[in-house]
Amino acid sequence: MNPRNTSDLIEAYLKKILEERSMIEIRRTEMADLFNCVPSQINYVINTRFTIQRGYAVESKRGGGGYIRIEKVQVSNRHQFLTQVNQLFEGELDERDGHAIIHRLFDEELLTKREGNLLLTVLSKSVLGASKDEQKVRAAILHGILERLSYEEKE
Repeated sequence: MNPRNTSDLIEAYLKKILEERSMIEIRRTEMADLFNCVPSQINYVINTRFTIQRGYAVESKRGGGGYIRIEKVQVSNRHQFLTQVNQLFEGELDERDGHAIIHRLFDEELLTKREGNLLLTVLSKSVLGASKDEQKVRAAILHGILERLSYEEKE
């Protein structure tokens, strides 16, 4: 990924730190000063790019001594991981979250690059958008994929 905007730069900066450490604590205002942006942009990046679907646990404390703690979730048991991912959503799933889950499955080496790209296409709005139940269909497809991957892990 070649960072193009401030949000991309913030994301890349935080991910670089997380490569070296398993957990980081940041302060919104300090990050905003560093990137010459408003603190709400830091919140936007954290809320959209550091989600559990993407493999991050985020804890936030507001106030004078407030912080945001970001931790990369480590997968110790693939079957348990797949079960937990399957429980992240119920009957509907938007495209952004569906794609985040596929990327996480790829990162955990449960999908090849080719399989991941095919699934990104299948779950895309351009394919499923013709259906009035797009989010329900996407959720059903992804639940089926996760169950199948979980079944294969047991063997």
